[in-house]
Amino acid sequence: MISNVVTLGLGYIGLPTSALIATHEIYVHGVDISKKVVETINAGKIHIVEPDLDSAVANAVQSGYLKADTKPVQADTYLVVVPTPFKGNNEPDISYIQAATESILPLLKEGDLYIIESTSPVGTTERMQEFIYTQRPELMGKLYIAYCPERVLPGNVMYELVHNDRVIGGINPASTEKAVAFYKQFVKGELHKTNARTAEMCKLTENSSRDVQIAFANELSLICDKADINVWELIHLANKHPRVNILQPGSGVGGHCIAVDPYFITAEFPMESQIIGKAREINNYKAFWCAEKVTLSIKDFEIKHSRTPSIALMGLAFKPNIDDLRESPAVYITQKILQKAQTEQYFIVEPNVIDHPYYKISELKEAIDKADIIVFLVAHKEFKNIPIPESKQILDFCGVRN
Repeated sequence: MISNVVTLGLGYIGLPTSALIATHEIYVHGVDISKKVVETINAGKIHIVEPDLDSAVANAVQSGYLKADTKPVQADTYLVVVPTPFKGNNEPDISYIQAATESILPLLKEGDLYIIESTSPVGTTERMQEFIYTQRPELMGKLYIAYCPERVLPGNVMYELVHNDRVIGGINPASTEKAVAFYKQFVKGELHKTNARTAEMCKLTENSSRDVQIAFANELSLICDKADINVWELIHLANKHPRVNILQPGSGVGGHCIAVDPYFITAEFPMESQIIGKAREINNYKAFWCAEKVTLSIKDFEIKHSRTPSIALMGLAFKPNIDDLRESPAVYITQKILQKAQTEQYFIVEPNVIDHPYYKISELKEAIDKADIIVFLVAHKEFKNIPIPESKQILDFCGVRN
């Protein structure tokens, strides 16, 4: 089965997926609303940091199997890989999905395959089916429509797109089979068949489960701080139990999945999702708590030394060794600290970002040499095993020094 594919969205998932499909000699027309992104990709370059993505895109563009544009063209398969933002009160907004779907309405024809990969509230695929058939009633029952969420780890996307299992749910069995045949062309992991609603819920369940597990670790870190116990040692020892596997605490939870997906459940099922909702509260509070701890350390330093300390804030990304700042607790903590500290003596270090629209990015050595207080927010590999003078005060919220 060889298809011409249109991918709607060329971000952290859409671009790697497009490049992967193109490496299998399938023509891919990638669509993004950003002209800069389109120009960058068509030059064989990338606008995001992801290992092995640069060579995959360069080869796909050079071979002619991948082209980027701001408008879709007619194809056999359409993948919707756009963000799903939130309205007020953490209510999911599927307008991006609908806008992407609307853009291909004139292009759809009998026998086409339409797949949503974007994280979506339960029932979104069915709503898009209704939307399509309302606008194109002559296609009623003549399209294959399915949902297939990604489940990849930033920093290892190109490998996991190929080797991870996928859950594929169609609006009917025929749509499921059609989507499975499509993914079999480039996925080596097992393809698990279900219906669209279950596939949508599966994606939300996976990330909500991880959020709950991280919340337990973060809650432990708050307890241990008050009890004067090293939480890293505690978790290491507790995990010696054969049936215990506690995750590592951090400065909060970020990214466009774990920090967001639980709200898709709590918004629709508020009474039933008590643990899920509480986990979100704990992980959000952890970032606030970190900012307060730094602020208190700054005040204590001022009292002891009669001057305002210089601060090094280590990391802005939402997790180690990537450039993705979406929903990052480190960004939130940085904002809060700089608002309260009211000092110009600060250094922000993010090895994976060249520049930032609001903050000056400092060199690692300069920050270590000049800062009085060093705050580790993200456990980037560059921060591990770096020598730090004993005179420096260290606040480690991510376990990089343990």
